[in-house]
Amino acid sequence: MGTFVVGWIVLSVVVLVIRVMVRDRKNGKSCGGSCGSCKGCGVKKF
Repeated sequence: MGTFVVGWIVLSVVVLVIRVMVRDRKNGKSCGGSCGSCKGCGVKKF
């Protein structure tokens, strides 16, 4: 029984993290892998 409870908690956390990541991506808050266009990256543009 305890294994199912812990598994359910872990699954819930993973689902919430994925939802936040998808929401951030839709709102343009995520870096697409190109540091030249990322506002959160520390790379200076010349």
